[in-house]
Amino acid sequence: MTLELTMTTRENAAPSNIASDILLAQSRDYDRIAQALEYVAQHTSEQPDLADIASEVGLSEYHFQRLFSRWVGISPKKFLQYLTLSRAKQSLSDSASVLDATFDAGLSSPSRLHDLFVRCEAVTPGEYKRRGQDLTIQYGFHPTPFGECLLMLTERGICGLSFVIEGDRESALAHQLTGWEQAQAVSDQDATRGAVERIFASHNESPTPGTSPLRLLLRGTPFQVKVWEALLRVPAGSLTTYESLARLSGYRGNAARAVGQAVSHNLIAYLIPCHRIIRKTGVIGNYRWDPTRKRALIGWEAARGEIGAV
Repeated sequence: MTLELTMTTRENAAPSNIASDILLAQSRDYDRIAQALEYVAQHTSEQPDLADIASEVGLSEYHFQRLFSRWVGISPKKFLQYLTLSRAKQSLSDSASVLDATFDAGLSSPSRLHDLFVRCEAVTPGEYKRRGQDLTIQYGFHPTPFGECLLMLTERGICGLSFVIEGDRESALAHQLTGWEQAQAVSDQDATRGAVERIFASHNESPTPGTSPLRLLLRGTPFQVKVWEALLRVPAGSLTTYESLARLSGYRGNAARAVGQAVSHNLIAYLIPCHRIIRKTGVIGNYRWDPTRKRALIGWEAARGEIGAV
């Protein structure tokens, strides 16, 4: 069956509220943040100072400081400290006991992410084979603190979330619809905006009593789903490795590679936080949605955690 893409007139709808305005401003800031992080990564051995980095992104040191403070709430110097090799190694060590306790608590309860409760539902084997047949997927492109994202939504929950690379929306959508080829995909910014705002604009707000969990619809093999559910238990600000995730998920032997392959098939970025997996050497490593964005996510979560603890 040919995939049907129905484009609505809402595609270019303007932000409708304060939350959207904030996300749009943060998304625009992210372009320069990413440029700065990329420059630092490429010149690590030279240890560029803030004036050099600011100049690279076309800002004075004063305005560079203001950019970071507006985007994440701390200075660029402090932010970059979260991304050093020594800091990453320390975070792996510090996270170990936290993760042990988290996994000991079991995987049955809703997972906590930034003050969001997340509940997962996996498609049935029959639904897996039908690749989205008789399913309608609403999708939309929206600004986030980490650049533009694509969110895909069904009546049973979010089935896809990714970041757009170099403005290529078409490739982002094609990739996210992998496995859902028989679904009807409908562009609807209004339908998807609320979910994006709930995910990215509510970092420091506790959920209102009675708020329902954020639902995810997962399409994967039983092994993949189990790995993704395990990832949901890695708290914001914590880091882990493929080896540790395999061990904590109950797999033995050479399971790290299989776990890595399952992680690579994750189509729900950020919410299923594969960005929190780094190499056991402390090197942050690759990321499907750009290694620079992974560094931004790790630094952001570490910074927000420290700000929230003050």
